[in-house]
Amino acid sequence: MAQKQAMTAFLDVSASLSGRRWIGPDPAIERAAEAVAQESRLPLAVARILATRGVAPADAQTFLDPRLRDLLPDPLTLRDMAIAAGRIALAATARQRIAIFADYDVDGGASAALLLDWFRQQGHDATLYIPDRIDEGYGPNAPAIAALAANHDLIICVDCGTLSHEALAAAGPTDVVVLDHHQGGETLPPALAVVNPNRADEDGSLGHLCAAGVVFLTLVHANRLLRAEGRPQPDLIGLLDLVALATVADVAPLVGVNRAFVRQGLVVMARRDRPGLAALSDVARLDSAPTAFHLGFLLGPRINAGGRVGRADLGALCLSTRDPHQAARLATELDELNRDRRAIEAAVREEALAQVDARGPSDSLAWAAGDGWHPGVVGIVAARVKEAKDLPSVVIGVERGIGKGSARSVAGVDLGRAIQRLAAEGLLLKGGGHAMAAGLTVEEQAIPAAMARLSELLSREMATRSGAGELRISGLLDPAGADVELLHLLERAGPFGQAAPAPRFAFAEQLIDSASTMGDSHLRLRFRSPGSPPLEAVAWGAMSGPLGPALLAAKGRRFHLAGKLELSQWGGRERVRLRLDDAAPA
Repeated sequence: MAQKQAMTAFLDVSASLSGRRWIGPDPAIERAAEAVAQESRLPLAVARILATRGVAPADAQTFLDPRLRDLLPDPLTLRDMAIAAGRIALAATARQRIAIFADYDVDGGASAALLLDWFRQQGHDATLYIPDRIDEGYGPNAPAIAALAANHDLIICVDCGTLSHEALAAAGPTDVVVLDHHQGGETLPPALAVVNPNRADEDGSLGHLCAAGVVFLTLVHANRLLRAEGRPQPDLIGLLDLVALATVADVAPLVGVNRAFVRQGLVVMARRDRPGLAALSDVARLDSAPTAFHLGFLLGPRINAGGRVGRADLGALCLSTRDPHQAARLATELDELNRDRRAIEAAVREEALAQVDARGPSDSLAWAAGDGWHPGVVGIVAARVKEAKDLPSVVIGVERGIGKGSARSVAGVDLGRAIQRLAAEGLLLKGGGHAMAAGLTVEEQAIPAAMARLSELLSREMATRSGAGELRISGLLDPAGADVELLHLLERAGPFGQAAPAPRFAFAEQLIDSASTMGDSHLRLRFRSPGSPPLEAVAWGAMSGPLGPALLAAKGRRFHLAGKLELSQWGGRERVRLRLDDAAPA
């Protein structure tokens, strides 16, 4: 009976306006949710989230209020941690010359800012070095490392370095510490310490950490060492805004300690103590308390813009400055670069999608390559292709016979491991990353063969992947029940993001009161049940597909609607609206 129920389309929607089959909650999850609701007296909508996460009824309140001290792992569970933290603490107390070599994305910039802030709290400055995306590419390179080694006693590589054997050898006798999270190879680079939960000899239990999370754990142990020597320790709680930003922007799973990092980091960020984040929030017109959505879609892209189409170190400088005037200037520059990035991205996206369509259907990979495509936008275009095709996607920009590309994966498919294997097989000049995102460098003539082999490697995982063409529904809700109180309870069950999706509710047989367009591609509508007050919904980008036009002509008709609830601010008051994902005629 349970199997039959699980196979039945939710609300009998087997083909929605966007062509998806609606799948309701698993019967076992429903039973567990009812048990959580009965014991905890939480609304069933909230209890379902806890049941989905495997939270027992007795642990409900603890889950809703995650505390960092309860969830923080012992840093020493990571290999080389004692060596790395000890060397960093020594460099600070002995006033040695320190260089920080960081990746140019949000995770790298936030990781660098964490260290810069920690050293600065002890009255000590460190040198920041972020490679140019176009001239130097991702990760350490031998000339840069050699130059830093000539003038520094310690080089700390953050969000990079695990696969940089040749580059780190250029450091000579200068100590190098690597704090990273990208998948490692069979051998480690020549460094004093490599702290990486995704090293080949780690058990993977902390593999969900981004680089900033690894840096934070390292500083936790460094603080312990300072405390043991009777020295004052920098404030680590005040650094959690950076860890939260990196965790969300790097699409790290919001599970375990990552939940606490983001929840408590958002509280720190709301205080607006960090000039760079305050200035970025202002240019992004963020006028409410920050959420995980804001980190991923408003702040993250602006910080990334410097590394994509501008100066690589702008994001890290903005995050680490303590000068409000410099922060305002850097935030404005990043905002302008983000506008430029969007224009470049739109042109490359159009060409890439046309190329994917012309190549024909695939069950395992979508890829595109083009001459002159800006290397700073291939990653975000790969993400857009992935969203459009629901396939692992690779986008490569070619310049003078060399292609530099980025790859983005779908849930359940480890793209980083496959690309690392391509590099080991000699089909790529270099490549690596993690499960959801990776980078690669390849000779132009080798691109077709490399992509064919990648498709072959991914085909088995894609064949066993479930959920394609489906829309998961958490449960039914009535507009009358979608109030501010429920939203605040749902927020306590978050934050939501990678590996912790926000609940998606279905509203059955809703009467469409009104519908209108916003801009060129968005839709706004109001709907209601009999006897209930109307609820507003926004469908972003709906006019570019079948959803928007169908609902625009739907006034006075009934539809099943599905989407995620969110709080909006209007006239100083909070109100609930639905971020509409899909609809089907009732």
